[in-house]
Amino acid sequence: MNTALVFGGRTGLLGQALCAALTQAGWRAVPIGRTDVDLWDVDALRALVTQVRPQVVFNAIAYTAVDRAEDEPQEAWRVNALFPRLLGQAVGTAHLVHYSTDYVFDGRATRPYLPTDPVNPQCVYGRTKLEGETELTRLGLARLTIVRTAWLFGPGRMNFVARILELARSRPELTIVHDQVGSPTFTPDLAAASLALVQAGATGIFHAVNAGQASWCELAAEAVHVAGIACPVRPITSAEYPQKAARPAYSVLDTTSLTAATGMTPRSWALALREYIRALR
Repeated sequence: MNTALVFGGRTGLLGQALCAALTQAGWRAVPIGRTDVDLWDVDALRALVTQVRPQVVFNAIAYTAVDRAEDEPQEAWRVNALFPRLLGQAVGTAHLVHYSTDYVFDGRATRPYLPTDPVNPQCVYGRTKLEGETELTRLGLARLTIVRTAWLFGPGRMNFVARILELARSRPELTIVHDQVGSPTFTPDLAAASLALVQAGATGIFHAVNAGQASWCELAAEAVHVAGIACPVRPITSAEYPQKAARPAYSVLDTTSLTAATGMTPRSWALALREYIRALR
């Protein structure tokens, strides 16, 4: 039986989905939380890898508080850049799958971003996630897959869609930003794509998101509609909802290389959203 270590697998939105997908595929999934091992001790990480002997190590731990990162750049760097480097030094011959973000791009593109497109993050979160990619690439690991993804929603933890549905049930109206466009992604679909990359032996940088694009407002409005909640969702501009961290105005990700490597074509985010909301009911 194949074994995978899943960092962030106990409580993380993506980590839980990875554990579920691995288990369903007949793998032994070993979830690791922040209290299971000293993340900052490379020897402890090596000892864990030696003990578990995984074929694959997934790193789904990240500092994702985008605005708070502007005030806590050192902590964001520690989680998003230092930890991946330490983990990379500890995995030995295991295949390491690490997750990055659409926020490594500046949002000025006029077509979906390819993995080979120039990066230019505009906020601390994006910069530290890019540093994580760079730290790992510098190690020259034989088997490293970096998966950039975006706008996660799914079971097991609070996320944008779940929060929107909560608010829609308690407010007469929602106002949501409409001038930021990206790739909503269902975590079980991302987990399936990740496993497909591993099974294909694919290494390098890939983009894995659901098909299609949406603004935050469009995603919110569709979620409210599918849930059957009578709450209007009104579009506003980013200027009307100021945030500390700069976000890319357009960060849709191109998944052509994912399909080429795995034969998998991601389904639309709207279909995935319907499945998620049906399960919530």
